[in-house]
Amino acid sequence: MKLKDYWYTLGIIFLVIIGYYFPHSFTSIGGVKLNTFIKPVLQVIMLGMGATMTIDDFAEVFKSPLKVLVGLVCHFTIMPFSGLALSMIFDFPPEIAAGIILIGSSPSGLASNVMALMAKANVALSVTITTLSTLVAPVMTPFLMKSLGGGLIAVNFWDMFWDMSQMVILPVVIGLALHKFIPRLMARFNRALPVFSMLGIAYIILIVTASGASSLKTVGLLLVVVVIIHNIFGYALGYFFSRLLKFKEADARAISLEVGMQNAGLASALANEMGRIATVGIAAAIFGPVMNISGSIIANYWSKRPPEDTDAAVAGH
Repeated sequence: MKLKDYWYTLGIIFLVIIGYYFPHSFTSIGGVKLNTFIKPVLQVIMLGMGATMTIDDFAEVFKSPLKVLVGLVCHFTIMPFSGLALSMIFDFPPEIAAGIILIGSSPSGLASNVMALMAKANVALSVTITTLSTLVAPVMTPFLMKSLGGGLIAVNFWDMFWDMSQMVILPVVIGLALHKFIPRLMARFNRALPVFSMLGIAYIILIVTASGASSLKTVGLLLVVVVIIHNIFGYALGYFFSRLLKFKEADARAISLEVGMQNAGLASALANEMGRIATVGIAAAIFGPVMNISGSIIANYWSKRPPEDTDAAVAGH
């Protein structure tokens, strides 16, 4: 592992430290609250996702429906329920606990596709699961939050559904339309998108950390430990169930990364829309840097160990 491979992750950690120790510098500028821009930043990122989507992103649904279904089911069961269990075991304050459930109920993180490529995993499967989990999230995330976190904080299913539709479905649909009607212009936009996405996620994590600095001071270290455990559960159980079903190694790696890596930016934006960025949003702000570090380490480890069963038969074929 080379330090230069982790410059972005190290940069995020630096921003978290800065936001934690100098919170007042990153809450507002000139009377304008900086969390106001979280939603539009995320919308641009999701629009970019829509602008890069093609029919090939859904090919795995028809080639290997069982693998896609297992990936989605694992994602929306392992992470939310382990989040609920951890929040209960460690007896966090209600809004902090709700934040752990929220990050667990969010769709796959876009970074999982990059990690899958590094890890010599099934990238097509990874992209398909990320895409589908994102598209069904406006229903699944509010449903899981209402079911698992409704006893901790007030959760309005339809309000959250509408917030997520504005932040996920609408930008993705617009991105798809723009890609179809002005492909050349969108191709230029997409070249700059990875940089904007990285800066956007960094911005969101910084603002959430600054907003929740006081909450972090009370539960900080324990919450970091719990988030790390939560993240590892996702990787381990996603991989375990895939191999239990006799999926190929490359498929198991893809599902492992898809389950363990969440869309922390979206979870932070949802907490912001709920008016609870300083409490519900904290777990997501920690999860982002943690999953980038762990995902990079796992992907690097797997990159040196190519799957040996590439041509083996797979359940579902």
